[in-house]
Amino acid sequence: MAVAVTTDKTFEADTAKGLSVTDFWATWCGPCRMQSPVVEKLSDELAGKVKFTKLDVDRNQETAAKFQVMSIPTLLVKKDGKVVDTIVGYHSREQLLQILQPYM
Repeated sequence: MAVAVTTDKTFEADTAKGLSVTDFWATWCGPCRMQSPVVEKLSDELAGKVKFTKLDVDRNQETAAKFQVMSIPTLLVKKDGKVVDTIVGYHSREQLLQILQPYM
């Protein structure tokens, strides 16, 4: 399952129910390009348990500002619309699984 693209307009609706992880990224960000394949692999592995979305911070500055995303990649973890964790910087698949486990 591909990671869905979210925007300032759709973010709240896209992350309102269940467990979601939003990857805040930009095309020029090297660590983001390393994080993307890890997020996509987890999206496949955790399909049906966790919804993965990605948000381009250059095109969607409102949402990035609202959640005070200062450096990227940042993964915002929400459970039923409430932020439960913020993960800043590159993380491996194993690290992300460990962080997400308590929320699943």
